[in-house]
Amino acid sequence: MNKMISKIKERYYLGATYKINSYHINVPRLSEIELEKRPLRFDIINYLLSQKQEKETVYLEIGVRNPNDNFNRINANVKYSVDPGVEYKINPVDFKMESDSFFEALENGDLLFPSIKFDVIFIDGLHLAEQVERDIKNALKYIKDDGFIILHDCNPPTEYHAREEYCYDLSPAQKYWNGTTWKAFVNFRKRKDYFSCCVDSDWGLGIISKKIKFGISNKIENNFYEYSIFNLNRKECLNLISFEEFNNLIINKLM
Repeated sequence: MNKMISKIKERYYLGATYKINSYHINVPRLSEIELEKRPLRFDIINYLLSQKQEKETVYLEIGVRNPNDNFNRINANVKYSVDPGVEYKINPVDFKMESDSFFEALENGDLLFPSIKFDVIFIDGLHLAEQVERDIKNALKYIKDDGFIILHDCNPPTEYHAREEYCYDLSPAQKYWNGTTWKAFVNFRKRKDYFSCCVDSDWGLGIISKKIKFGISNKIENNFYEYSIFNLNRKECLNLISFEEFNNLIINKLM
């Protein structure tokens, strides 16, 4: 009986610590701040598509889950979607497969046609750096010269949002998860043959362009991709800018 009472007390005190723990108080607040930011991902994607001069715009989305969240809101003449259906069993996408398999089949001519080019490729699949890096590498082969690659979840507000394991329910970030996408984007930003920035909205939208000079490449040394170093140098690592700043860069390019 005493052991049972002891266990109950132990669980009670453990639960009580969550209510006063600074991480479990402050981190959810940062999630709420992020959720209030605008514009959302589909607003920015549609904005970029609207700037295209071609009569027919072609859009590709990697990682769809529920298409009502983003894909169905995109205004493009031709749209393609890729998702293996792990998180959304209904999975009403064009290509029900992992992105690696999609790009391999595309390159082999088994899907669409190898010479296809997209105006915008939106990457929102598995949020782990190694996979995101492969998605970027593959997307670069199929983006138009004046096109854009856009990555979701590049600006995790805390290290708990940037955890590797999505299903850790006791995280102070709770259900919100950006994964390690930031590592792949920050690493890509070391390249000098492409231009990139991150719009500070909707968990961070990384934008990659061949032509529009968004700013200088990432020069921050962080060989082991420590979150603490990233956090101290967030603006430089991501080239983090507001949508207003981003809009000015686009307008100046088109003038």
